[in-house]
Amino acid sequence: MKAVALLAPENVAVLDGLPEPSCGPGEVIVAVHGVGLCGSDLAVVSGRRAVPAMPWVLGHEAFGVVVTVGADVSSRRPGQRVVIEPNYPCMACGPCRSGGTAGCRDRRAAGITEPGLLAERVAVPARCTWPVPEDWDDTDVVCVEPLTVALHAVRMSGLEPGDGCLVVGAGAQGLLVCLAVRHAGGVAYVSEPHEGRAALAVEMGAHAAGTDPDERFPVVIEASGAPEAFGRALERVAPGGCVIAVGQSAVPAEISTFTLVQRRLTVRGCLIYDHPAGFAGTIATLAASDLRPGRVLRECYELADAPKAFERAADIAGKTWISLPRNEEMTS
Repeated sequence: MKAVALLAPENVAVLDGLPEPSCGPGEVIVAVHGVGLCGSDLAVVSGRRAVPAMPWVLGHEAFGVVVTVGADVSSRRPGQRVVIEPNYPCMACGPCRSGGTAGCRDRRAAGITEPGLLAERVAVPARCTWPVPEDWDDTDVVCVEPLTVALHAVRMSGLEPGDGCLVVGAGAQGLLVCLAVRHAGGVAYVSEPHEGRAALAVEMGAHAAGTDPDERFPVVIEASGAPEAFGRALERVAPGGCVIAVGQSAVPAEISTFTLVQRRLTVRGCLIYDHPAGFAGTIATLAASDLRPGRVLRECYELADAPKAFERAADIAGKTWISLPRNEEMTS
């Protein structure tokens, strides 16, 4: 079996001859058809985010077809097309019991705390696979996971229809946040120094934000993860407004507590989404709307070219994904 793995920081390779995954009683084996790349993957590749071992199978934004179901699984069947929810909460700790599974103390994260999904076949918890229609375009399906993050961030912000929302950073996640803002009835403005990304955001319906510091917004969503951008984001929030932090950095960001207090601002961190409501809501949203999140995808690579995909992903405007061969055999 083939998989894409990190051998050392900045050294990505396609490995062959890996063992086939075994299927536990509550699991399914999925033949992977596509995997999207995101900033978390690039942080792992660069070495900024440590992983437990090397070589390390990468990737977490995956979809495919179920080929095997575990002995205790009755809700899935071979041949079913599914998207994988790559964060596996324990469902037993305090946060999980309260519905806040994003804060699960024992959460397992594909590609981060355990091997990723950029492999020809993977074993995953059956409850973390979500059936999707056969006629949905692959490009939309591969975006379900990051779109779930974006929709969660917008809900958390309290955005009301007609509100302006400044999205700081028009990388792949920022672009999806712009779509989520518009879906919620808000008006998306984008701040992005990369000309190509800024142009793509406008192409997808956002407005280019001006540089006037007195132009302020009820909601600001910081999606770049750049520490220097966070303080500037705070300056653009209207009195009584909200800043949602989606981008992450281990480098401290400077903020003005004077601004925070005098304008009575709320700052909240948005970590992924909650299970099962997050994915269920996203799939229902896609079924009922013409959101087409696959519009953010701009480059597609075959499995053999995965190292090049990782090399280029940080520099392009839009999102990159990897398409895998479809040669699965159905089993029971």
